[in-house]
Amino acid sequence: MNVAVLLTCFNRVAKTLACLDNLFGHIPEELNLEVFLVDDGSTDGTGEAVRSNFPEVHVIQGTGSLYWNRGMHLAWQTAAAHKSFDIYLLLNDDTFLYEKALDELLEISKSLDHKAVICGAFCGVDSKEFTYGGRDAKGNPVVPNGNIQKCVSLNGNCLWIPKYVYNAVGNLDPIFPHAIGDFDYGQRALKKNITLVTTKTFIGTCESNPRLPAWCYSDVPFKKRIRSLYSPLGNSHPKYYFIYIKRHFGVLMAIKQFLSIHLRLLIPSLWKIK
Repeated sequence: MNVAVLLTCFNRVAKTLACLDNLFGHIPEELNLEVFLVDDGSTDGTGEAVRSNFPEVHVIQGTGSLYWNRGMHLAWQTAAAHKSFDIYLLLNDDTFLYEKALDELLEISKSLDHKAVICGAFCGVDSKEFTYGGRDAKGNPVVPNGNIQKCVSLNGNCLWIPKYVYNAVGNLDPIFPHAIGDFDYGQRALKKNITLVTTKTFIGTCESNPRLPAWCYSDVPFKKRIRSLYSPLGNSHPKYYFIYIKRHFGVLMAIKQFLSIHLRLLIPSLWKIK
């Protein structure tokens, strides 16, 4: 099977190289991997280091303002134009797969006739507790239990997307710069009656961010909180989050969330910080 592995990177040269080294070290015989990596204007030599150490990787030069979702969209667009692939595998460069990760993804995909989105479940290096993966309708983590489990939303750290799904759903929506695009993709897939599942086990490690965005903290000056919220890295940019919520949950819910976000911006202490 031909698999296009999609990554977007910015100024994490050591992690990017380690991720690729790990990926190429554990490829099942049944899979033929081609990697498409967007270097979004790195100043630490990421693109050059990848070309030098992994000449087989397709390095795509970004604009420097693509961020995660638009960078992944460009990688996917480039791969799809290159040739027809059986599988598209979205992978974050700070995600490290266990030795049998690809074997498990392939096994699950076969059992579902290559017609489902498979979301890789990840844990912390030391904690071994859930960090990223699929979530249920209440937003709770779908923790691996040895069985294939359905989910209703997913993190894009590692997504296995067969050609059947790509033909039905398409690429990530580039209207979203950084965050939200993976959640949106999951909802779009569900509307096409595509099943979302998680892996049966943790298939690797990926550390979660220990802090929320700066706009969530009352000790951060108000002007800085505003800049943080409206930054592409703010995770809940009001404009893009409104588009996402309205698209999938209706205008009333979008308005409610828009107001709630700004209330938290004004009075962060109303929310308990975990």
